[in-house]
Amino acid sequence: MIAGAQEIDLHGKLLVAFSARTEHMNDASSMHVIVADEDGPNRSEVVSYLEDNGIQTTTVAARSDLFRSIDLHDPDVVILEKRFGSVESLDLLPAIRTKSAVPVILVGGGAADEGDRVIGLETGADDYLSRPLALRELLARTRAVIRRRDIDYTQKPRSRYRRYRFADWLFDQRERRLERIDGTEQPLTNTEFALLSAFVVASGKALSREHLLRVTRRHDDISDRSIDVQVLRLRRKLDDGATNKKLIRSERGVGYLFDIDVRLD
Repeated sequence: MIAGAQEIDLHGKLLVAFSARTEHMNDASSMHVIVADEDGPNRSEVVSYLEDNGIQTTTVAARSDLFRSIDLHDPDVVILEKRFGSVESLDLLPAIRTKSAVPVILVGGGAADEGDRVIGLETGADDYLSRPLALRELLARTRAVIRRRDIDYTQKPRSRYRRYRFADWLFDQRERRLERIDGTEQPLTNTEFALLSAFVVASGKALSREHLLRVTRRHDDISDRSIDVQVLRLRRKLDDGATNKKLIRSERGVGYLFDIDVRLD
């Protein structure tokens, strides 16, 4: 066992929680990462490297323990092996998003697979890395994800988070919740949350793809087409099937417009 580790019991299983802490980038808060991987050697390699670079980690070796561990530790990032359990983890991402806004870095096996990467990002992952894993890059991506989150909190203080009503929807930024007036909740990925936040504060105004790229604060390799896919997914969640009303309208040569009256709740 690595020095400084302590054991915790999740659902009757002993998992390893490494207790080393360091300063979080340039402030006083510490980083805490959950590493979810059934493969012991892979898990140990990632944990050792992160711990050596001052990041506190908790390991999870079973799917049944993941949600409990997120609730227990309130981590800054979850590093999730794509094949975690008997089936792939892509089905876990929407479930994580319904319970937590924690950033997720998905780690896939083998050579880069564009299809898996796109699906992973679209279903809730904040980043995607392929094996063989470059640990230095993983550390940089982890810090970048946390930095973007911290910048978002700094630029948007909680006192500025608001509740908006439009059509038959209630959008609560503070709780990161979108629900219909009947109480039916619609889960949002981090990107969808950022997009909807941009749309509600600028309803009736066309927003360029460049603006939407900035507000989602994704990686430099995100393209206009990727934004189109994300907007399409959000549009499908919001569209009213009864009236065929499209709340997000395409503006040729510009971008997208949120075509509905929005009011503060």
